[in-house]
Amino acid sequence: MNHHKIWTRDFVAICLSSFFIFINFYMLATTLPQYVSERLSASGQQMGLVITIYVLAAVIMRPFAGQWVDRYGKKATVLALALFFASTLLYPAIHSLLLLLVLRAIHGGSYGMSSTMTGAMASELIPAERKGEGIGYFSMFMSLAMVIGPFLGLTLIHQTSYTMLFIVCSVLTAFSLLFGFLAKEAPKEAAVNNKPAGGLSWSMIVEVKALPVSLAGFVLAFSYSSLTSFISVYAKEINLTEVASYFFICFAVMIVLPRPLIGKIFDRYGEHVLAYPGIALFIIGMLVLASAHSPVVFLISGAIIGLGHGAIIPCFQTLALRAAPVGRTGLATGTFFLMFDLGYGIGSYVLGVIAQHTHYNMMYRIAGLLVILSGVVYYVLHHRMQSKSALGNTV
Repeated sequence: MNHHKIWTRDFVAICLSSFFIFINFYMLATTLPQYVSERLSASGQQMGLVITIYVLAAVIMRPFAGQWVDRYGKKATVLALALFFASTLLYPAIHSLLLLLVLRAIHGGSYGMSSTMTGAMASELIPAERKGEGIGYFSMFMSLAMVIGPFLGLTLIHQTSYTMLFIVCSVLTAFSLLFGFLAKEAPKEAAVNNKPAGGLSWSMIVEVKALPVSLAGFVLAFSYSSLTSFISVYAKEINLTEVASYFFICFAVMIVLPRPLIGKIFDRYGEHVLAYPGIALFIIGMLVLASAHSPVVFLISGAIIGLGHGAIIPCFQTLALRAAPVGRTGLATGTFFLMFDLGYGIGSYVLGVIAQHTHYNMMYRIAGLLVILSGVVYYVLHHRMQSKSALGNTV
C-alpha cells in the first residue's frame, strides 16, 4: 500500500523546500518597500517597481521552468534553488536602487523557477487517486508561509535591523536548498508524442490543455492582488490599523484548517463541488470587506475570503495538472502560475489606479464582483466542455 501514501519522506522534503521559498517571498514582499523608502530614498512608484520587476521576472521564467523540470528533473530544481539562495545572499551588499532592481530581476526569475519546479516535483510524488488531497496538503505549506513570512519580516525590521532580516532570509533559503537536494524525484513515466519535434513553439513553454482553468485562476489572482497590495492602506483609511496584521492570520487559518477535508472532497465528489462555492465565498468576503467599519467585520471578511481562496486554488491547480499529458506536468504547473502571476501583477496596477480615482472600499467591491468572471470562465472553458465530452462518450 506504500504507493498510495502521500506523506512520504520525499514529499515532506519537497513541501518544506517550497515552504522556505515562500517564507523568503513573503518576508521580502512586506519589508522591501519600507527598506527602499528609508534606505534608498525611493518614491512610491519606485517602491512598486521593486515588487513589479520581481513578479515580471517570475512570470517570464515559469514556462521555461516547467519545460526544464520535465526534461532534466531534480537537477534543474537544485540549480534553481541554488540561484535563489545566492540571490538572497547579495541583498546586504546592494546600496543603490539600480543594482537592487537588477538583483530583484534575478531573484524573481529564480523564484519563478524554484516554485514551479518544486510544485511539479511534488505533484509527481502524489498518488494519482489522491491527487486533489495531496495538492491541497502541498498548498497548505504555502499558506503557512503566508502567515509566518510577513509576521517574521516585520518583527525583524522593527526589533532588530535590515541586515538581520537579510541574514535570516538567507538562512531560511539555505534550508530550501537543503530539502530540495534531499528530495528524490518520482520515477519518470514514458511520454508518448508529448515532446515537440524541434524549433521554438508555444508548446515548449505553455501547456495549452492547462490554459482554460489557468485563465480562471488569472481572474482570481487579479482580484486577490488587492488584498496583499492595499489591505494595510485600506485599514488605515477606515481606522482599523491596529487589527490589520491579523487579517491575513484569519485568512490563512481558514485556508489551513479545512485543507485536508477539501482535498478529500475533490477526490470523492469532483471539482465543481469546490469551485462554485469557493468562488461565491470569495465574492461575499470581498463585499463584506468593502463594507467593513469594525474590527469584527474586518476580520470575518478575511476568514470568508480565506475559506473561498483555500477551496479554489488547490482545485484549479489540480485540474491544470490533470489536464496535462504524461511528461508535461511541470509545464502545466508553470502555465498555471504564469497566469496567476500575470493576474496578480496586472491587478495590482489596475486596482491601484481604481483606488486612486475612487476609494478603497469601491475598489474592493469592484475586485469582488470581478471574481464572477472567474466562475464564468470556469463554466465555459472547463465545466461545459467537460459535460460535452462526457455526453459525446455516451453517444
